[in-house]
Amino acid sequence: MRYLLTLHMNPALWVTLTDDQKNAVYEGHGAFIKLVTETGEMVETKALAEPGDTKTIRVENGVAHTKTGGYVESEAFLCGYYVVDVESEERAVELAAKIPDAEYTAVEVRKIVHEG
Repeated sequence: MRYLLTLHMNPALWVTLTDDQKNAVYEGHGAFIKLVTETGEMVETKALAEPGDTKTIRVENGVAHTKTGGYVESEAFLCGYYVVDVESEERAVELAAKIPDAEYTAVEVRKIVHEG
């Protein structure tokens, strides 16, 4: 079963972390990637740009309208994800708890129900 583990960034929280805490998050991602690669559970991972670099498109009456910024207007934003292929939801939850961001924000675990 494949699961999407989504990471969310809250810039207001991030600026309160010490350099050591930030470095621990970065290093923790390296350790997490090593773990899921070695176990064969890694499918892919991506880091995403901040909302200021995002374009949101809506089509009304056949006309595309573009705005700068994310779809959800919030201080926190989707900043990356991992896709893992695991035996159970319990394993996906176990892995999500190993992602360093979970110590400061939440990691969402969502089952992938269709792939094209």
